[in-house]
Amino acid sequence: MKPLHTVLALLLILFTSSYLQAAMAGSAFCGSKCKVRCSKASVQDRCLKYCGLCCEQCRCVPSGTYGHKDECPCYRDMYTGSGRRRRPKCP
Repeated sequence: MKPLHTVLALLLILFTSSYLQAAMAGSAFCGSKCKVRCSKASVQDRCLKYCGLCCEQCRCVPSGTYGHKDECPCYRDMYTGSGRRRRPKCP
C-alpha cells in the first residue's frame, strides 16, 4: 500500500510542476508583449490588466503600441458590454 501512495504522490508532483511551468511561461510571454503594447498608455495598470487577460485567452498580442489588431483576430474580436455600451475589451 505504501508504494502506491509514493507513486501517486510522485505523479501528482510531476503533473503539478509541468502545469505550473506552462502557466508561468505563458505569463512571461504575455507580460513582455503587454509591457510593449501598454508602454504609451495613460493608465498603465488598467492597460496591462486587460492586455494580460486578452493575451492569456488569445495567446497573441498585436505589435506596436496602437492598432495592428489585424495580426490577432481573437484579440481584435473580444468585446465588453452590450448594445450601445459594447466596446473593445483589449487595448
